[in-house]
Amino acid sequence: MTDPRDLFRRMHDVLVTKDVSVADEIFAPDFYSHPLDGGIDRVKASWTRILAEYPDLRSTIEDMLVDGDRVAARATVTGLPSGPGTMFEIIRVADGRIAELWGASTLNLRG
Repeated sequence: MTDPRDLFRRMHDVLVTKDVSVADEIFAPDFYSHPLDGGIDRVKASWTRILAEYPDLRSTIEDMLVDGDRVAARATVTGLPSGPGTMFEIIRVADGRIAELWGASTLNLRG
């Protein structure tokens, strides 16, 4: 069984590796992102745009809590012209992949 914490870390590692194809490995085929109101393709498009606009973007996971099939975490995001921000996310894991994502942040992605 895949550790939900590892899936969460792999999702955040995309900011370092810049490899958006990891989405195909970590998200379930029927994955749904509530903030983006879409699935895997929407996440990959968002990641691609954000990584192109902010190549120095980094995420440091500060807190992570696990309850069954859910992970909640707080991360500090740096590399934005507007300065560091905080991101809060919850994922639900099913069959070893991320099935759902909820999130909120203080990030100003427009600088």
